[in-house]
Amino acid sequence: MYQIVPVAPGEQQTAGGSPMKKKLSHEGRPMVLAGLLGCVLVLAAVVSWCYYSASLRKAQLLKAELLELNKDGFIIHNMTGAVVFSMTFRSGTLDLDSCSKEGNILSCTQSDSGKLNFFIQTVRPKDTVICYRVRWEELQSKRSVEHAMAYNDSHWYGGAETATQYWPIRIQGEKEPEPFITSDVYSNRDAFGGILERYWLSSNATAIKINDSVPFHLGWSEKDRTLRFQARYQDSPFKPAEGQQALPELSYRVCVGLDVTSIHKYMVRRYFPKPSKVPSPEVFKQPLWSTWALHKTSVTQDKLLQYASDITEHGFTCSHLELDDRYTSDYGEFDFDPQKFPNASGMFDKLREDGFQVSLWTHPFINYDSINFGVAVEKGLFVREPSGELPALVRWWNGIGGILDFTNPEAREWYSSQLHMIKTRYGVTSFKFDAGESSYLPRQFSTMIPLSDPSTFTRRYTEMVIPFSERAELRVGYQSQDISCFFRIIDRDSVWGYELGLKSIIPTVLTISILGYQFVLPDMIGGNAYPNRTTGTSDGKNVLPDRELYIRWLELSAFMPAMQFSIPPWAYDNEVVQIAQKFTELHRTLVAPRVLELAGEVLDTGDPIIRPLWWIAINDEAAYKIDSQFLIGDDLMVAPVLEPGKQERDIYLPAGRWRSYKGEHFDKCPMYLTDYPVDLDEIAFFTWVH
Repeated sequence: MYQIVPVAPGEQQTAGGSPMKKKLSHEGRPMVLAGLLGCVLVLAAVVSWCYYSASLRKAQLLKAELLELNKDGFIIHNMTGAVVFSMTFRSGTLDLDSCSKEGNILSCTQSDSGKLNFFIQTVRPKDTVICYRVRWEELQSKRSVEHAMAYNDSHWYGGAETATQYWPIRIQGEKEPEPFITSDVYSNRDAFGGILERYWLSSNATAIKINDSVPFHLGWSEKDRTLRFQARYQDSPFKPAEGQQALPELSYRVCVGLDVTSIHKYMVRRYFPKPSKVPSPEVFKQPLWSTWALHKTSVTQDKLLQYASDITEHGFTCSHLELDDRYTSDYGEFDFDPQKFPNASGMFDKLREDGFQVSLWTHPFINYDSINFGVAVEKGLFVREPSGELPALVRWWNGIGGILDFTNPEAREWYSSQLHMIKTRYGVTSFKFDAGESSYLPRQFSTMIPLSDPSTFTRRYTEMVIPFSERAELRVGYQSQDISCFFRIIDRDSVWGYELGLKSIIPTVLTISILGYQFVLPDMIGGNAYPNRTTGTSDGKNVLPDRELYIRWLELSAFMPAMQFSIPPWAYDNEVVQIAQKFTELHRTLVAPRVLELAGEVLDTGDPIIRPLWWIAINDEAAYKIDSQFLIGDDLMVAPVLEPGKQERDIYLPAGRWRSYKGEHFDKCPMYLTDYPVDLDEIAFFTWVH
């Protein structure tokens, strides 16, 4: 045995050292190395733990309630943990080291390209709803901000009226983001329509609403299965507010609920204005009759009186008679062409005597050859060129002229006074307000009150309807849900398909209903009978829509909030007249009372009158895809025939007990009724049995 004798402080060893010391020097080296290695491992473990803890803290930092943020985007989960919403940042990525969290706000100050103001604020407005306010604001010059919303294997609804309308929305092809502004889809089939809102709804119980301040452009990608939301001022009709830099900002709110119906109800109640009154009950009950599809611009006093006489002679009622285009000498005038209407006052007296009220077509244009063009120039009533010195000329479907500037109080007053004058002089009941889309503004323009968003022009035009709203109709709407009038879907072609044809009516009515416009006026029964856009026959002078198409269109219209005739049933044969009488009576006795009851509820709730099947079948995948059936309220389901040559159709009955119009009972629902027989003079409808 040996002892280790410690060396006293300051004591030196002999030069050679003892054998014991030599042994220690050789055997101690591995121990020292092991100790050093242990220290390194401990240090590495501490560093790793610190890094892991920091990562955990960062991961926790980048989470909000049911939301996870990363540098490329964010995802939202529902209450069960499933991903229901995904957004990808396409125009830049976040520098996560610049992110911080304070309370319910998660914010970042840097992206890969510079400084920005980014935040997501979590708000829980009620127990069943979570909302996220998202804002990406560039703080230095950048062309655009773009986020891409993934479909997540769900079905989406909303956005805009379109020429080819599908329900749910179909992403087809690749579309670069374009200005999301009101446009005439009849003349431009690829544009967004005259009724639109920055709102979309998902079968995943998710809704998104883009903020009003955003210079908003919309595109999509079929390959990526995304909707592309973009904010930009460059190469765009959007302008920054006066005094602000043209720095793009993309801001929106995403709300998640328990089911699609309840989240939509929340969004409508929270974000959409409501009408203040229900328009004329008579328009809901009795059909209105227009001269347009029948007579086009060749309408005259004799033709109008004969049309009214024929309506009475064939046993039909009339809420009002609509005198359409070309009753004036020139476009922009507000009195009758004395050649076509030699005794307008006498004509109105005769029509009133026969029980007819009359509405007149109007529009926001004054053509350059009108006597009022000079008046409007002198008074400064037109939208002007960018310099603000000269009126801007615009081209529309009836020529070239100026368009009234409805941001100018004097222009509003002048236009309104013209309408009141003709209304008072002849006893006119109301007006059909045509056009109003921002696509009819010049490419470069100025208005008295600058428009950051061109669609605000549409909103200002819809406000002109308010004094005449009892029986008035509009074909445009943007933030106009509070205008208490009828909103007409754009002209339909006399064809069967989804492009402005019979099949497009249900998807279009459902879409604008989801956007908050409930007093819907479908277009004329049978369509507009335009040459080259009509399935039917021609006698050389007039084009008549296909007889079967006309009947099926008539049957569908009878279950819409209001009916509109132009091509008269007697243009065909007595059987068509009898079918028309049957369905106008069914509309009056069965449909109108339900619609009017629901219309009263709209003032408080904004809920649709015409509803999709998923409204009452929130967990039913089949209900999300059906575009040829609809509900009136919760308990009347309609399934029209929309195919040529068919006297049967497949019908889907959601869960519940249903009674058919034939008296059959169906208790084991949901179920498909395949090849359910529907004769040419029938429409299938079912009542939910409580």
